[in-house]
Amino acid sequence: MQDFADRLERSWNAAQYLYFGLPLAWLCLLASFLVPIGLVFVLFVIGAPAWPEIVLVLRRLAGYERTRAGTRLGTPVPELYLPLDGAPADRIRLALTDPGTWRDARWLPILTCSVIGFTALSVPLWGAGLVVDGARMGLGGALDRRRAEHSGVPAAPRTSLVLRHLDTLADTQARWSARLLRPSASARLAERVAELSDTRAGAVEAHSAELRRIERDLHDGVQAQLVALSMRIGLARQQVRADPDAALARLDEAQEGVEGALAELRQVVRTVHPPVLTDRGLAGAVRALAASSAIPVEMGLSAVESGHRLPASVEAAAYFAVAEALTNIRKHSRATRASVRFTRTNGLLRVTVTDDGAGGADGADGADASGLLGIRRRVAALDGTTGLTSPPGGPTELRVELPCGS
Repeated sequence: MQDFADRLERSWNAAQYLYFGLPLAWLCLLASFLVPIGLVFVLFVIGAPAWPEIVLVLRRLAGYERTRAGTRLGTPVPELYLPLDGAPADRIRLALTDPGTWRDARWLPILTCSVIGFTALSVPLWGAGLVVDGARMGLGGALDRRRAEHSGVPAAPRTSLVLRHLDTLADTQARWSARLLRPSASARLAERVAELSDTRAGAVEAHSAELRRIERDLHDGVQAQLVALSMRIGLARQQVRADPDAALARLDEAQEGVEGALAELRQVVRTVHPPVLTDRGLAGAVRALAASSAIPVEMGLSAVESGHRLPASVEAAAYFAVAEALTNIRKHSRATRASVRFTRTNGLLRVTVTDDGAGGADGADGADASGLLGIRRRVAALDGTTGLTSPPGGPTELRVELPCGS
């Protein structure tokens, strides 16, 4: 009887999907008449402002069905629309030119007919299934198990003949909705082009900001020290004959200035591309970061310790993400320990940095926002993604994914 009970539960879930679609089907039927009425409004101009509101109603209906179909199929159905923003004329134009509007309008009558038709078919299937499958799986299965107890040979489970078709109806309805409501290839391509344009703009802005920072560091640091060094050497030249001891003192000061300028210049170079990354690879560079950290850092670096080096751009992005994350942890989190882990799967390098601090970082505001924005831009320029989870009270987790080609 357990097999029959499980079959009843699955069939009831499938029937529920169809039955709960009936109210949506009737709303879609009404919306099917609403669309031509809205287009008539547009033709008469005076009623044109109602068209964007009608389109928003269609989007809500389609969004509800996307959720239902995605839950049934176990795969989310993507949504892609043009935002209806701006002046009334712009909203009307966007509502008319958005391919998603006509995709939803085409879906309305199909959903109405399919849900009503499939629901009507499910009613006789229930009656026949309770009789046929009840006798086959319920009574027949009980007899099979009783014979198995006497013979010692396990009985093969009996399959459904009728009720299983309820699953077929529900899955077919969900697949139709998913196929009709999924954005077209051209719409996805347009979205991808827009995304790459934004990414490129962000990368250009990040590059410009980095150049401005380097220029500022050189101007305020190295250049100022070199100017002071030139003045000391000039004074030494003037004093070398009249007062050799004073000239020697000026030269000693100049030598100290050279050492300071070199140290400052090395620091600037490290922020562009740290030599340790080139010399020791990503694993060695991250170990150097952890060694200089003010708090203990647990590391999982096996994924980047193999002999095969990652592309230089990927290593640099991962290194600077870890460096910025550890800096933010030291400055803002009040954490007592942190961890850095690398994993590689399906051509992606995943970097996860966590800490046990106070949490509450959102990356949108506050002292650490600019650093996280820099990480996002650097990662996005390589077609990667960045995620941050930081509930109040912690823990905080920064996740970076970078395509690495292996």
